[in-house]
Amino acid sequence: MSWLSSHQSKRSGFSLGTFSMANTHPEPEINLIPFIDVLLVVLIFLMISTTFTRYQELAITLPTASGVESQNEVKQIHIAVSRDGRYAVNGKVTERAQLGNALTQLTQNSSSKDGIQTMQVNIDADARAPHQAVMSALEAARDANLSNIIFSSQSKK
Repeated sequence: MSWLSSHQSKRSGFSLGTFSMANTHPEPEINLIPFIDVLLVVLIFLMISTTFTRYQELAITLPTASGVESQNEVKQIHIAVSRDGRYAVNGKVTERAQLGNALTQLTQNSSSKDGIQTMQVNIDADARAPHQAVMSALEAARDANLSNIIFSSQSKK
């Protein structure tokens, strides 16, 4: 019995009731490097997929229409008319009194008479813009001897 008593004394420290798993496992940790990589990929995707409009100066909503876009390359002058009747010529906000002068300066920058004939005035008027504001833009284009005038619209979806 001496052998049994000697092995029991070696095992006396082990007990199933006091065994704890928390002491044997390492503490879980969060690896932040893959998380940062995923966030950078999402950020790059959002930066690439973001679209920018050319109507950043004035907030306008174009009316809808159906038609085919012209494929000819001509020099264009964009006149934006906002909902409250403000104007922007090629992205620069302009007062009504200065609208005719701005168009005249743009036509004078064209070197030939044929250049003025092929210049296209693109009026980007808000759907709720006052009719008088659009007519004033048309008058300013007429006063600058520009006759090729197009109105922008959105396509119906």
